[in-house]
Amino acid sequence: MGASKLKRTYLVVVDDSAEARVALRFAARRASKTGGQVEVLGIVEPQDFVQFGGVQAAIEQEQRLRIEGVVSSAIGEILDESGLEANIIVQQGEVVRTVRDYLAGRDEVAALVLGAAPSGSPGPLIAHFTGNDAGMLPCPVMIIPGSLTDERLEQLS
Repeated sequence: MGASKLKRTYLVVVDDSAEARVALRFAARRASKTGGQVEVLGIVEPQDFVQFGGVQAAIEQEQRLRIEGVVSSAIGEILDESGLEANIIVQQGEVVRTVRDYLAGRDEVAALVLGAAPSGSPGPLIAHFTGNDAGMLPCPVMIIPGSLTDERLEQLS
């Protein structure tokens, strides 16, 4: 096994929400303090069927570019301060299935780190992975409240 396989990895699913950035900041700080690493997963959801395939492909490509931009900007600002490098993965698919499939066989992933919305519904991934599938994942799920301040994140990580 290589050295990267031995490092504790925190997997963060990132979208354009503020709570995803809080989760990424927590994961980066935690990885920095534990000698671990961060993997960032951006997911491009398939579009509903559009009658003309070229239009559907263009919409999906636009969404992919948007997700890549969101992931890159979140990574840049947060990981620069921690000094870590992150492995960025962008995949297309249904969100829950993509996360579950990505984690399958990934023993180095120490935790799935998800950001919860500061109010209202916590989000579909949290609802799913803390509900019926709570015991089905190969790693713990860390739920980071989206309302945490930087100071509180520092204390907790």
